[in-house]
Amino acid sequence: MLTETEPPRTTPVPLAEFAKQGQSRIDTCGAGDQFAVAATSALHEGADTHAAVQAAVISATQFVLDGGAAAVSTVSGSEAIDLSLGIADLAGTADAFEVADRVRRAGGRLIATGGCFDLLHRGHISLLNQARALGDALVVCLNSDASVRRAKGAGRPVVPQQDRAEVLNALAAVDAVAIFDEKTPASLFARLQPDVWVKGEDYTDRIMPEAEVVQRLGGSVVLLPVVPGYSTTRLVHTARTEHHASNDISQEVS
Repeated sequence: MLTETEPPRTTPVPLAEFAKQGQSRIDTCGAGDQFAVAATSALHEGADTHAAVQAAVISATQFVLDGGAAAVSTVSGSEAIDLSLGIADLAGTADAFEVADRVRRAGGRLIATGGCFDLLHRGHISLLNQARALGDALVVCLNSDASVRRAKGAGRPVVPQQDRAEVLNALAAVDAVAIFDEKTPASLFARLQPDVWVKGEDYTDRIMPEAEVVQRLGGSVVLLPVVPGYSTTRLVHTARTEHHASNDISQEVS
């Protein structure tokens, strides 16, 4: 229940996206269902009501931008079956470029996201599940060990790149992982050509050079709600602090 000190919060529809694509008439049929599914999924992943609504608005907007229910209904029965089988077969596929090629051939939507994913936590899982719900396959662009060290400093990553890739590949939301050594995965995009590049909303005020590459290739960038309070850096700091404290106590006892 709202009180005088809790004014209602609004989540505007990103109309600029429609103007950018020159769409004056839009088909909103089915957008409500898409909104409900996305909101339910976000709530299930632990998002609060406002974050769930934000995720749902983004998902419903993307659905309408794609042509709404009319675009879905133009696929014949046999084509729909072929598309479903083609995408389902991607589960567990290790080669990200093969996944991307098969998604394009099937007429599906390829989603990509990226990061270090060092010490996987609930916030990562929430973001990956939300990202996967936006399309037909999700490729994770994973920072290499060298790339993580340059960004995070000595002592990181805690988990080596191959182990991080294996863990990500084992998740139901992830269809493939591509490891990159540069500062950003921009060089991967020429081959992957994702339809949507996803990052957390904590990147709202950050410069993302790779975003320009995605948009130049015809894709879009989506910032999704994050679960507050979760950070690999914080987890590492806490673990190391507790470890040092434990050693100090042991030395005092001895």
